Amino acid sequence: VVLAVHSYAGMLGTAVADRMGERLRHLVYVDAVVPQPGEMWCSTHSAATREARIAACEASPDYAFPPPDPSAFGLAGEDHAWVQRRQVPHPGHTYTTPLPFDAARVARTPRTFIDCTRPALATIDTSRQRVRDPGFWGGHWAGGGGSRVVELATGHDPMVSAPRELAGLLAACA
Repeated sequence: VVLAVHSYAGMLGTAVADRMGERLRHLVYVDAVVPQPGEMWCSTHSAATREARIAACEASPDYAFPPPDPSAFGLAGEDHAWVQRRQVPHPGHTYTTPLPFDAARVARTPRTFIDCTRPALATIDTSRQRVRDPGFWGGHWAGGGGSRVVELATGHDPMVSAPRELAGLLAACA
């Protein structure tokens, strides 16, 4: 399986690779969170973002925070409207729950990070830096099954703004 994970789902893809990496041919982080072992999704966000999201959860009857406006993903016009209609609040407990995993085990799965650069979503900045650091995961990110970073000149929702280009990158991982 080539598993492509987007945004928050980088946490989930990392967990899958840790627990059943032998079933994966490739793990593709599409402008996604790439955590450190034991880290929470909120750990990589600015204090202002973290506090605002947690406050929104606490004010919500179902402990969730609202999605960002699609313009933050570089979307406008019909694409903006299409995404806006489909977004839903994000469950808050996933924001503050740590993910324990073995970085060496995850790194056995070949990995690609697709860095969406126009505009670059600020909440992914930490992951962008990490995947370019040869020492990330104690050096395991660069080693193991191999890793690469590919830049895609589009916003955070390439499945909407650059579907052909994204499909080509995903096919290349297979």
